[in-house]
Amino acid sequence: MKNILVPIGTSSNTINTLQYAIDFAKFFDSKIYLMQAFTFINKAGSIANVEDVVAKNTTEQLEEVLNKVDKKGVSVTITAYNGEVLDGIKAVDQQYGIDLLIMEPRSTDIREEVFLGKTTGKIVKQTNIPTLIVPEGNTFKDYNTGLVAFKSGIVKHPTILDPLVAFKERFKLNLNLLLVKTPNYVTEDLEIDDKLKSLSEEVQTSENTTTFEGVLEHFQEHNPDILIVFRRKRGFFTKLWEKNIILKREFRCSIPLLILSVKK
Repeated sequence: MKNILVPIGTSSNTINTLQYAIDFAKFFDSKIYLMQAFTFINKAGSIANVEDVVAKNTTEQLEEVLNKVDKKGVSVTITAYNGEVLDGIKAVDQQYGIDLLIMEPRSTDIREEVFLGKTTGKIVKQTNIPTLIVPEGNTFKDYNTGLVAFKSGIVKHPTILDPLVAFKERFKLNLNLLLVKTPNYVTEDLEIDDKLKSLSEEVQTSENTTTFEGVLEHFQEHNPDILIVFRRKRGFFTKLWEKNIILKREFRCSIPLLILSVKK
């Protein structure tokens, strides 16, 4: 967990998200890469250095944001990217090798009924970097308990568990595994991968329509500090494969959410 990317937009919660990321990086002894994407299309007849001016302004905005947080000695590298935020994330990852994204859930979507905004949802959907979603109001603290919810115990890529292993070891995290048996399960789904099973002394099962409903059923019992799910096409965020926005009536989470994925 050496390199952490924090892509930001214009949300009023940006400062809190960045401070959370810096506190997290301090705990993990990680480096932070702070990125903001901008769009400039060079049209015929435009002044040659306008793109440089826009990039400079974006960089200055990032520096202003950075000046409003306590860096705590953490290395923070600023990068302004001309293009779509997804392309920017991929470019930064290619250059530095990003181990984790830390983002707020709503990004630039200000609608109160939205939990996961369009930009954040698109990033979760189309990148393969493990992502920590930090809802507004959270300040970094040592995680003591975590709930890992999944509808299939099959782990096709063992490396998908690496961030979870790192969290468990670094935080001395007590993990509870919850296998949610949904209507479309197959027998193989009920066989839990040995590496995943070894991360917890207890595996609970639940029968529900969706993984999220299983989480709701067991959430108060475990009272976790962090919720962990897998990025799968038929996993926790099934609806995310149909659209990029998730409404609060579909999913509401007030604690940090770690989405496990496999880097390709």
